[in-house]
Amino acid sequence: MLDTTSTEETSVGNYFISNYPQYSFWKPELVNHVHDVLNNPAPPDPLPLGLYFHIPFCRKRCHFCYFRVYTDKKASEIRAYIDSGIKEIEKYGAMPYLKGRKPKFIYFGGGTPSYLSVSQLTDLTDRMKAVFPWDEAEEVAFECEPGTLTEKKLDQIRKLGVTRLSLGVESFDDHILEINGRAHRSKEIIRAYEYAQNIGFPQINIDLIAGMIDETEDNWIKTVKKAIELAPECVTIYQMEIPYNTTIYKEMKESGKITAPVADWPTKRRWVSDAFDLFVEAGYTITSAYTVVKDPDVKFVYRDALWGGADMLGTGVASFGHIGGVHVQNEHDIGTYLDRVTNNEFPIYRAYPINDDETLIREFILQLKLGEVNLDYFKNKFNEDIARRFSNTLQLLKNDGYLTYSVNSIKLSRDGLLQIDRLIHEFFLAEHQNARYA
Repeated sequence: MLDTTSTEETSVGNYFISNYPQYSFWKPELVNHVHDVLNNPAPPDPLPLGLYFHIPFCRKRCHFCYFRVYTDKKASEIRAYIDSGIKEIEKYGAMPYLKGRKPKFIYFGGGTPSYLSVSQLTDLTDRMKAVFPWDEAEEVAFECEPGTLTEKKLDQIRKLGVTRLSLGVESFDDHILEINGRAHRSKEIIRAYEYAQNIGFPQINIDLIAGMIDETEDNWIKTVKKAIELAPECVTIYQMEIPYNTTIYKEMKESGKITAPVADWPTKRRWVSDAFDLFVEAGYTITSAYTVVKDPDVKFVYRDALWGGADMLGTGVASFGHIGGVHVQNEHDIGTYLDRVTNNEFPIYRAYPINDDETLIREFILQLKLGEVNLDYFKNKFNEDIARRFSNTLQLLKNDGYLTYSVNSIKLSRDGLLQIDRLIHEFFLAEHQNARYA
């Protein structure tokens, strides 16, 4: 039965849904399915290809971070990691399924990609391009921590071909930044943003998080208004969650607390809704559960391709990918990752071959995050009538005011959009209900 109470405090666990089925179903014993894909040529008209590279280094670990990051690596260790990453990419580039293909999108994530020096970034990208040239790529995205950026480094990042620069701002309040473990402060944000703006990146995104430790309605609205003042092309707004393996979780576990010291879910949703209203008033358009844009026609190549079933080659420690219908994750420990690459192995830790039914559900729930789903897409691609298949669940959600639907489309209300990551569980197959996400 659908739970529509949603008055809960923030407890431990992943809230944000980025894939399906959940990662807990991915297994080491299924890795052979990846090799089967790689050893066969891609079809004559292959899926769009993306390339993701994970850079796991940071100045400081944020208290809410659950990603695989390292804050204590020397220059020689970073060099060894880059060399291994290139070796991994070269090995993939020689496989029949990937050989000769050019990526449609590139994504540098972390960690902190901008932690690397100018020379390290140049070396890394030059060697990557030798295997997978991206001069024809539609989007090259690059995540940054504002405090790591200089004008010289930003200029070089632009010269690498980066089209979408994403600044992990989170808040403009220095106290909020400090108590949540962020390395940067507001002055560094403004300085980095002005540098980036002057250099002329085609798209600058800033990330914000609603409901962090010690956040109040007053300082949240101040953060939103400051973002509007800067006028970036895109703003991504997340609601604070407390996954396992975070500093906050460890402190909760030690003290026996089950409620995280952050805003509850109804409060966070209200704050995001307030932010949406202010951005819309300033001329922005809401384009997903998390994004507002100045230009409603702006393209999100990485997101839309991935949510439409594209191939994505995930490289680097702990990275996720999707190749030929198989979910893939690399080794999550940097030592193990380096050892396996040194031994000329693919550093794959676990995998999951996704069947047609799971593929349909994956694309459907991810596209619901856009706020509107074209049902003809699923009829044409999967020969499936979504409105009929999920009629009971859709009717329940409609009755509660979360969406409306017809034979052609599903449209989420503001309330539905703000809590879509909670609602989409209702579309999971029975065997995937109530499972841990990690």
